[in-house]
Amino acid sequence: MNTHPEQWAAIYAAAPGSSWGFCALLKGTSVVVLKVGESAVHSLPPPTIPAGIHGDTMTENGCEYRDRVLTMDTMNPNVKRVEYAVRGPIVQRAVQIERELKMGIKKPFTEVIKANIGDCHAMGQKPITFFRQVLALCSYPDLLEDSKFPEDAKSRARRILQACGGGSLGAYSTSQGIEMIRQDIARYIEQRDGGITCDPDNIYLSTGASDAIVTMLKLLVSGEGMSRTGVMISIPQYPLYSAALADLGAVQISYYLDEDNCWSLDISELRHALQEAKKHCSPRALCIINPGNPTGQVQSRQCIEDVIRFAAAEKLFLMADEVYQDNVYADGCKFHSFKKVLFEMGLEYSEKVELASFHSTSKCYMGECGFRGGYMEVVNLDPEVKVQLTKLVSVRLCPPVPGQALLDVVVNPPQPDEPSYDTFIKERTDTLATLAEKASMTQEILNQVPGIKCNPVQGAMYTFPRIHLPPKAILEAKEKGQVPDMFYCMKLLEETGICLVPGSGFGQRDGTYHFRMTILPPKEKLKIVLAKIKEFHQHFMEQYS
Repeated sequence: MNTHPEQWAAIYAAAPGSSWGFCALLKGTSVVVLKVGESAVHSLPPPTIPAGIHGDTMTENGCEYRDRVLTMDTMNPNVKRVEYAVRGPIVQRAVQIERELKMGIKKPFTEVIKANIGDCHAMGQKPITFFRQVLALCSYPDLLEDSKFPEDAKSRARRILQACGGGSLGAYSTSQGIEMIRQDIARYIEQRDGGITCDPDNIYLSTGASDAIVTMLKLLVSGEGMSRTGVMISIPQYPLYSAALADLGAVQISYYLDEDNCWSLDISELRHALQEAKKHCSPRALCIINPGNPTGQVQSRQCIEDVIRFAAAEKLFLMADEVYQDNVYADGCKFHSFKKVLFEMGLEYSEKVELASFHSTSKCYMGECGFRGGYMEVVNLDPEVKVQLTKLVSVRLCPPVPGQALLDVVVNPPQPDEPSYDTFIKERTDTLATLAEKASMTQEILNQVPGIKCNPVQGAMYTFPRIHLPPKAILEAKEKGQVPDMFYCMKLLEETGICLVPGSGFGQRDGTYHFRMTILPPKEKLKIVLAKIKEFHQHFMEQYS
């Protein structure tokens, strides 16, 4: 927008009792309304309101808003119900604060630390050298003549390029994903699960695991009224699930994890939630996140068996979100894939229970979020439905081919007799060991703070501690129209620059309050984050006691 002082005027106001303000830029009858931080609003010069400007006529390029085809009244109502706390108001405010810091606006801190999302590399985690070498070679094949690259990286790159159309990552692949890569994933799953057969035709590559999860939910959702599909999701949950269900017009069936028992899953809670849901919808699917997000728990084999029996008895489609399968830290905990347990339980279950499991390159030791690589394996899917699934994914042409290439290297890493093996193993081991150390440190430090209770971070890369909020703080939050833990997290951001996500964005039992934070910042920075949270919470309790 090219503006000049003589052409534009600014009208601004801070919302009473809020850290937000509104700034309107006006030119003639055109109005642009911006939502800005209060400190930024206060930094503006005194406004000049041009004669003849009236706030009740909102136009852009001469077209009055009320004349538009797409308005808040005519848009898809399901979209308005979608919420995604991981990138919600707290994060939007954090971005604005970063801009304010760059503008020279003084704050009680010098940087915003975004501990709100599992973005590994953004938090300083280093890429695995071998993965990036292969991707560089695939992206720019002339480098295959460069002696700086090891031969095993070159052989992987040549093999991947040979499977691509025209020998280029820039070509479309088949909609289900490159066949060679699906074959490699099938071998990886077989090795992971102790030899249980995996059919490459049951593998669907995707744009991260999220895309595959939403695709499967699209297949499952149908009906109206009492026949409308209900999907069981854990509370707390990763907001992708509630957002997708709202978008699809499905019924969310919440089952609560047991916070007092390290966020374990209780089958009696599943039964109770299911029976209540049957009164107003048709339950058809059960979603499990293991290891857990945001709670970091790792399910025992016994728990997984119980879940499978429950799904079989109630004729529920199982969706197993297993993107953190390498992120297991606590002693006595081990990752068990749902597919492995299903098949080891015998034909009664392995030929009956329908299962879709999901994995991604974005988490674990890889942390390659930006490449958007992922896959889904389907088990016992009706052959005719499988045809429809293939049709549905074909609408998007194909998943990102660079993400597919990365996924292939993840499931086909250097072997002991190859030159890159030692470096790969060291980087992988160091990354996971550092995460385990930070998981332990996070739990230990937070539990030293009166008014904060943190369960062990058994796996994944988050903690979801419970916070005690005094009645005065809860009352002030309600007076400002905010959920209490949103009020807490916003104050934390404004006073310390630390960006967390309120527990209300993930779901929690009434009367309890939490926040989710990632354990991903570098160890020294994580210590600073935890120390600031400790200091803030103590001050917060004193202020509202």
